[in-house]
Amino acid sequence: MLAYECFKATDDRKLDTESCVRVVTRNRNLGLDQYRFLLQTMVNSGIGEETYGPRNVLAGREETPTSNDAYEEIDEIMFETLDRLFLNTGVSPSDIDILVVDVSLFSPAPSLTARIVNRYKMRDDIKTFSLSGMGCSASMVAVDLVQQLFKSYANAYAVVVSTEVIGPHWYCGKENSMMLSNCLFRSGGCSVLLTNKSCSKHRALMKLNHSVRTNIGSNDEAYGCCIQVEDKQGYNGFLLTRNLTKAAAKAFTMNLKVLVPKILPTLELVRFAVVSAYKTNKKTATPESSSTTSSSKTNLNLKTGIDHFCIHPGGKAVVDGLGKSLGLTEYDMEPAQMALHRFGNTSAGGLWYVLGYMEAKKRLKKGDKVLMISLGAGFMCNNCVWEVMKDLENGNVWEDCLDRYPVSRKKMMNPYAEKYSWINDECLNFVRLDFSNLILSPTS
Repeated sequence: MLAYECFKATDDRKLDTESCVRVVTRNRNLGLDQYRFLLQTMVNSGIGEETYGPRNVLAGREETPTSNDAYEEIDEIMFETLDRLFLNTGVSPSDIDILVVDVSLFSPAPSLTARIVNRYKMRDDIKTFSLSGMGCSASMVAVDLVQQLFKSYANAYAVVVSTEVIGPHWYCGKENSMMLSNCLFRSGGCSVLLTNKSCSKHRALMKLNHSVRTNIGSNDEAYGCCIQVEDKQGYNGFLLTRNLTKAAAKAFTMNLKVLVPKILPTLELVRFAVVSAYKTNKKTATPESSSTTSSSKTNLNLKTGIDHFCIHPGGKAVVDGLGKSLGLTEYDMEPAQMALHRFGNTSAGGLWYVLGYMEAKKRLKKGDKVLMISLGAGFMCNNCVWEVMKDLENGNVWEDCLDRYPVSRKKMMNPYAEKYSWINDECLNFVRLDFSNLILSPTS
């Protein structure tokens, strides 16, 4: 990886408390219970006051989006990040051999890759790929695709553009499980420059060591737990069901079973196998103590092979749940928590804001290993491990606000909690990813 550029919208697109209230209250389909649910969700989301929304929603046109709204939203993200990527690296658009764009909810004709090729007048032999419908983990799919293509194309440059178009897909109905996406998703994205040119090795920020993709879409519950549908009133939206928890845990566990042996030292794997076997034998010998034994989890120490954990900022519950299951500290989870607070869930682009925070805070040192963890519709879990090639300390997209971070958990509480305290009389639950019961099998 030679460089990456994250998108930051202009201040007039900020979705602060007052803007969110206006969006929520003008939905005349909602009753008191729906208002309470939405506001309570926002309070607990971990999202701050400076995230960005689509222009058509801020302008009050979420019920009547146009094609121009979609193109305006996607063009701003793609072209601004690509302009900076080419400018800062000195690589010309005509030098690009492979172009991959991943946007789940917007797949026009001509394709988004064709739109980029036309804008930058790229070569006619460029290899282009447009990925859709893969949700928040699409960026890791794109990176893995480039890695596979590099096996066939030597001395090549590749660009990956990861983002989402949310304005035309704003849910205007009243189903709780479909209103969640309005609360969590925000505008953002990233463009990444990759290469397998040996002569560019000295310029590389990071090197991809491992990439593992897991897709459990053959399971009906997993396939339908995170899906775009219409509600009973005909409003289109993104449905998140209670099966999401089970699907995410299963996909994540299966992914780690493949990835862990590749990244951890042999000593840690042996220790885990021995301790697991001992506890299993002890439980078999004394079944009456099974309740005590089962609560005593045998976890791998991923920190023996990983220095930094880049968790997709899908929501507070996602970050906290993954952190708990992996035995991470507040320091480990801080980048994902702060990315969620500052930029919200930017779908496929989210991981790069987390990485940008690590770099801006000068955490990434030469030789460090970074584990990227992403979950997405399908249902998929796509993870990879990067190795830092040199000390990184670029201010990037965090430069103008870095001095305000990290913020405490108390300060991360959304202003809704105080200003709209009437909602606190009824605490409504929303979908949470609880990974606390995740245990790797001793045979992994």
